[in-house]
Amino acid sequence: MRHPNVAVVGATGLVGQEMVRVLEQRSFPVNALHLFASDRSAGKRVYFNREPVEVRELKSSAFDSIDLALFSAGADISRQYSPLLAKAGAVVVDNSAAFRMEPWVPLVVPEVNPGDLDHHKGIIANPNCSTIQMVVALAPLHKTNPIRKIIVSTYQAVSGTGSAAMEELNTQARQVLDGRQAFPHIYPHQIAFNVLPEIDVFLYNGYTREEWKMVEETRKILHAHEIAISATCVRVPVFVGHSEAMSVEFSHPITPEEAWEVLRHAPGVRLQDEPEISLYPTAWTAAGGNDVVVGRIRQDTALPNGLSMWVVADNLRKGAALNAVQIGEILVERGLYERAG
Repeated sequence: MRHPNVAVVGATGLVGQEMVRVLEQRSFPVNALHLFASDRSAGKRVYFNREPVEVRELKSSAFDSIDLALFSAGADISRQYSPLLAKAGAVVVDNSAAFRMEPWVPLVVPEVNPGDLDHHKGIIANPNCSTIQMVVALAPLHKTNPIRKIIVSTYQAVSGTGSAAMEELNTQARQVLDGRQAFPHIYPHQIAFNVLPEIDVFLYNGYTREEWKMVEETRKILHAHEIAISATCVRVPVFVGHSEAMSVEFSHPITPEEAWEVLRHAPGVRLQDEPEISLYPTAWTAAGGNDVVVGRIRQDTALPNGLSMWVVADNLRKGAALNAVQIGEILVERGLYERAG
């Protein structure tokens, strides 16, 4: 089987850069790598396998040779170019929200529902970062003891908004420490030394779009539309690494010990649960890693058959770039990228 020609669209953004790094680190079988970005970034060079690759402006005329395209350039760009690439014979793995809830588009986390890739029609959606880490932790438990209810609060890093947000946090922190006033530009309020219970826009029901993504995407990925889910998503002054506090109600009684045994063998999960020595997942230690790290598993005192837990992952890697590359690995392994067109 020949190696695919791979494109990264949005190659100079935080997630796009991470995609290139992950492709190299995992020795992805690339025949040729094509990097695309806006006209502002065209001409830049990015090193891949010690060789410089020039970033080109995104134009549909360059799509003929692409077999697999990893998109991280925003929903508008994805809606415009993903169908064109798919029509040209490529398979698109899209990191935006453009196609996630389309019935004909698989929404895939490789550790959870890789079988959904068998029925792709040229476009595959990468889930929301917070959804990914939640379902990686919960899917193994759901298989052994079906979940009835999830109540989750997230603590999301500013890198989820992009490099400008990271710079704003850095600048504001210095301003505050110097006794100066910090002015928000990216977020509606100061993010330094603050927490903001607003990620994406507010919807008619009082939830934000980010919160509603977690509800709808989790049900689609798990093929379990009956699960009751309530999410509160909060932006915190952390650069990299999303954290989640979850209370989960199962169909049958379950103990922390039973959960530990399941998660100890779960793909993509690393247990870190020794609170007696203050060992539990943190955003700082999860950053740069591939695993979804789970700890503080305990009996929930409010929900019947319930457990509470704390889940952390690097939002740029497993929450975006790594998940997309893992999808690509399955497509190559199964020869599925050759079915498009």
